[in-house]
Amino acid sequence: MCLGIPGRITEIIDADRFLAWVEVSGVRRKVNVTCVAEPGRLDDLVGAWVLLHVGFAMSVIDEAEAARTLEVLDALGEVQDELAAMRESARP
Repeated sequence: MCLGIPGRITEIIDADRFLAWVEVSGVRRKVNVTCVAEPGRLDDLVGAWVLLHVGFAMSVIDEAEAARTLEVLDALGEVQDELAAMRESARP
């Protein structure tokens, strides 16, 4: 199953390539923010919650929606597999 996982953008790391660090439950991941970026306003995304799918931020969501989604995914046991995969792919 493909999931959209909520995460918070913590830093823009390459504005030219639209790349940012996003944190999901303590796991940092490099993510492309092209789909949610406004030209010239990438820094405005820092602190925003986004819905992640396959390395892309697909939409901006509010913090309450992010919390509810993580809660439901956790209850279903789905988020653990996704977080484990994110941790594994983040290793050097």
